[in-house]
Amino acid sequence: MRNTTIPLTRRALLCLVIPAVFAACSPLNQPLPTNTPGATATQSASTSTPTVSPIPPTAAPSATPTPDCTTLPGQLVSGEIDTPLLPKPMTYHVYLPPCYTGDQQTHYPVLYLLHGQTYNEDQWIRLGVPTTADRLIAAGQVPPFIVVFPFDYSYLQPTEYHFEDVFMQLLLPQIDATYRTIPDAAHRAVGGLSRGGAWALHLGIHHPEVFGAIGADSPALFYSDAGTLPIAVRDMPIDHLPHIYIDAGDNDSELQSSHNIMKLLDNFGVPYEWHENTGFHDEAYWGAHVEDYLRWYAGHWQSNP
Repeated sequence: MRNTTIPLTRRALLCLVIPAVFAACSPLNQPLPTNTPGATATQSASTSTPTVSPIPPTAAPSATPTPDCTTLPGQLVSGEIDTPLLPKPMTYHVYLPPCYTGDQQTHYPVLYLLHGQTYNEDQWIRLGVPTTADRLIAAGQVPPFIVVFPFDYSYLQPTEYHFEDVFMQLLLPQIDATYRTIPDAAHRAVGGLSRGGAWALHLGIHHPEVFGAIGADSPALFYSDAGTLPIAVRDMPIDHLPHIYIDAGDNDSELQSSHNIMKLLDNFGVPYEWHENTGFHDEAYWGAHVEDYLRWYAGHWQSNP
């Protein structure tokens, strides 16, 4: 489903929308006692030298003749951002598509994928994002792109620690400076599953000038977003809205939260795609739909070469 209705007055709906949407939305998690870092977002980060770890190919390529580089697997590069803003470094993996090393002229769209609670930056990799991207790129069905997998170590709400500051002010600039990205909103997307889906909505809706597409897979709203997210949705520029994709299984424990998110978008006339599939709130569901997700992100880059 894609909603295209634009109400006459978005601001007038705000006081009605906040209680209606968030009253039925169970908190994603409860905050843990913590000492919020006292550093400010302007502090510089020290970073480690990324290490390259090739994704193992499913079959050894023939030495002769030299194969087309699109038939070879991409690479995984690991790095971290060590900053006083967080109690521990933000580690991350980066997927570089086939031909990235050999072709020094091409620049690529970037997808940031956030994992679920209790998992780490390896989750999307285990679910098959690199191997699926390799296959789709080799078949010419999607353009090559870069994927960044950051680690969120915490169960806290966005207001309770500096993950957003590090993500926006340190991670994004470091990725754009280190790799051959296309650094504009039309070629940058953010997505995630479960808690990562909540982060994707939070980051994408609060920063529509940075992300041109938002993917929220089995998401739930952060309860600390109850006051700010409706205002951010209301204030997104009508003529430059991000593309939004929301999906969940029909037996997902957070299905009502997805419906509440859609209600919020509907009330402010923000278009989106909704996909309700068979499944639960688990890795079996997300792994089964990795190809759907990647095709959706890449579809917007094909229309914005």
